[in-house]
Amino acid sequence: MGIVPLTEPQQAAPHGPRRSALLALGFRPFYLLAAGFAAIVIPAWLAMFAGLLPPPAAFAAVPWHAHEMLFGFACAVISGFLFTAGRAWTGLDTPTGTPLAMLAGLWLCGRVAFAIAPAGLAAAIDLAFLPAVAIALGRVLLRAGNKRNYFVLVLLAALFAANLLFHLRAAGVLGGDPLQAVLIGLALVTTLETVIGGRIIPNFTSNGLGGLKIDRNQPLEKAAIALTIAALLAWALAAPGWLVVPLAVLAGALQIARSLSWRPGATLKTPLLWILHLSHGWIALGLLLIAAAGLGWTAASVAVHALAIGAMAGLIMGMITRTSLGHTGRALVAGSIETACYVLVHVAVLTRILPSLIAPDLYWFGLLAAGAAWSGAFLLYLLRYGPILWRPRIDGRPG
Repeated sequence: MGIVPLTEPQQAAPHGPRRSALLALGFRPFYLLAAGFAAIVIPAWLAMFAGLLPPPAAFAAVPWHAHEMLFGFACAVISGFLFTAGRAWTGLDTPTGTPLAMLAGLWLCGRVAFAIAPAGLAAAIDLAFLPAVAIALGRVLLRAGNKRNYFVLVLLAALFAANLLFHLRAAGVLGGDPLQAVLIGLALVTTLETVIGGRIIPNFTSNGLGGLKIDRNQPLEKAAIALTIAALLAWALAAPGWLVVPLAVLAGALQIARSLSWRPGATLKTPLLWILHLSHGWIALGLLLIAAAGLGWTAASVAVHALAIGAMAGLIMGMITRTSLGHTGRALVAGSIETACYVLVHVAVLTRILPSLIAPDLYWFGLLAAGAAWSGAFLLYLLRYGPILWRPRIDGRPG
């Protein structure tokens, strides 16, 4: 999930200054916070699910889990990424220093509030975050006249609306299931992934493999995106099965054709590339699982986790490693730790969904294995990238 243009940086001496650069650019604090939160939130959720921990103060355990994975974890990564991308798009500074610390602190307060504060106060703090991000980013885009990327402001507004719907339903102000708001948010994030994936995955693949030729079929690209958006929104808005199923099947088929046209087979020896192809491929599988759920062949949660872990978390892991390397002056090469992170995220999605599909008796084992793999992936990320994100760029440039 990324749109920051990355170029191969020049390496510098490895022994640079040791002062903190944590607030030098948006990706640094938000990637660290998101990875740390991801590593602990799933074990906490599993303990709640097993009855070993009480649910948070603000909500029941299931709505809290669903909300926090999307509006907590994913929105933190999206925000840090967009602040970093915004500077690359415009050449203008996005929040750094104290303003960036205040935004990161607001996000963190939202997470803590769910655990200890009344629901109304927790909702108010949580709801303040996305508008603050949109205002900070929008000032930069509008000042630069960067119309091509105004769509991200629409996305942030739509995510805020979905989050507001969640809180209003959870509080009983509006009728309906608050989890539907999470599905709407997941549909929005998946839309962002497939739109931006079409921009960067073929380009990264071509550039990373010495100019590999990738023929882009524009009618196929546009049709795949349009039908994916239609299928996801129909699903999230609980449209009837006679509409959702054919839309999801057709969208999934077009996404498979689109992904294959990007030549994923050529990336098998390059982890920094195959993680993006593999993770984007889960969008197609998720669409087909939406259709299967609509036909009653599997549980709806299988499709949700295919999109949320396989696609969303997989693309997040691929991009938070790539952008952390590129924007700290390091070569764009994934080593053994990065590769382990990629493998563990996909072990997590497989162990989460396969028992539901083929071995229901292994459901609890699958949950525990998925949780262990998920937390292991983000703990490894913290181990490898904590020092990198804390310290200044090794090439001496700002950011």
